[in-house]
Amino acid sequence: MERSYIFNAGPSALPLEVLQKAQNELVNFENTGMSVMELSHRSPAYDKVHQKAKSLLRELLSIPENYEVLFLQGGASLQFTMIPMNLLGEGVGNYVLTGSWSDKALKEAKKIGDTAVSASTKETNYDRIPTLSELKHNENDAYLHVTSNNTIFGTQWHEFPKNVPTLIADMSSDILSRPLNVSDFGMIYAGAQKNLGPSGVTVVIMRKDLVERIPDNLATMLDYRTHIKSDSLFNTPPTFAIYMLSLVLEWVKEKGGVAEVEAINKEKANLLYDTIDNSGGFYKGHAQKDSRSLMNVTFTLPNEELTKQFLSQAKEKGFVGLNGHRSVGGCRASIYNAVPLEAVKALSEFMQSFQEKA
Repeated sequence: MERSYIFNAGPSALPLEVLQKAQNELVNFENTGMSVMELSHRSPAYDKVHQKAKSLLRELLSIPENYEVLFLQGGASLQFTMIPMNLLGEGVGNYVLTGSWSDKALKEAKKIGDTAVSASTKETNYDRIPTLSELKHNENDAYLHVTSNNTIFGTQWHEFPKNVPTLIADMSSDILSRPLNVSDFGMIYAGAQKNLGPSGVTVVIMRKDLVERIPDNLATMLDYRTHIKSDSLFNTPPTFAIYMLSLVLEWVKEKGGVAEVEAINKEKANLLYDTIDNSGGFYKGHAQKDSRSLMNVTFTLPNEELTKQFLSQAKEKGFVGLNGHRSVGGCRASIYNAVPLEAVKALSEFMQSFQEKA
C-alpha cells in the first residue's frame, strides 16, 4: 500500500523508519517474549527504554544538568493548569497571546491566581508574533509564558525574550525542529504528537531551582515534585508512547541531529512559501512574512469554491490533512520533522498545477 502525503496538524506524520522498526519489534521486544506495551514499567527491560529516551533528549537538545526531564500525561493542556498551580505563588502569570493555545493557557491560569497579558496580536487574527519591544513586564511576574509555534495561524517565534528570569514555553508543535539554548528558559513543555512521537506523553524540561516555588498543598499527581522524585514513574507511564519517543529521537540522531533537521525544515518551508509568493496573489499566506512558521504553512485561495476544489483534488492525489482551521479558513500544510521533502515537493507541484488549471 502506498503511503499518503501526510500534512496533518496533529497527531502528525511519524518517520516511516520508526514505524517499521516498531512493527518489527511489536510482538517480541528485544527477546523478552512480550510487546513493549506488555512490559512492566518497573522492569529492567522497560527502564532501559525510559532512560534511553531521557538520555537522547538531553543529548539532542543539549539540556544542562540543572534541568529535570519529565515524561507526563494529560497533554500540554494539563500543563496549562499545572504551571500556575506549581509556579505562580503570589506573583503574576504573564502571557503573550499569539493564538488559541496561549489563550487557553491564560484561561486556566486565571482560575489559579493573578495574570496579565504581556502582548497580544488578536486584533489582526494572530497573523504575527509581537516584537520584543512590545512585550510588557511586571516587577512581580512569576513567569512569562509564550507559545513558540502556532499551528492554527502558522506563526512562530524566531527570537525569544531575553533576560527573563523565568521564561516558560509551550513548544508542542516545534520542539526538536531547530536548535535551542535551553538555558534561556525556566521551563519548556511539549505534547509529543507533532515532532516527538505519538500522542500520549508530554515532555517537561524544567530548571531545578523552580521546585523551591512549589506549594505543599497540591494534589499529588499535580505536583511536579512527585514526578521528579519518581523519575516519571509514580504511576504507570504511557510506556508505548515513550518507547516511540525513543525511536524518534534515535531517528533524529541518525539524521545528523537537530541542526540537520532544521536545514531540511527550512528547505521544505521555503519551497511552499516560494510557491505562495510566486502565485501572483492566487495563494495568500495568513502569517506576516517575518513571523512565518517552519512547521505550519497557512494559506487561502481566491474564494470558497476554489478552496473546496483544491482540497477535493488534493485528497484524490493522496494529500491528507490540508484543510485549514476554521479560525483562518483556507488550507494548512503541517510540515513537521517527519514529513519528507519529497511530499512537500509533490504538494508544491500540485499547487502550481492547480493554479494553472483554475
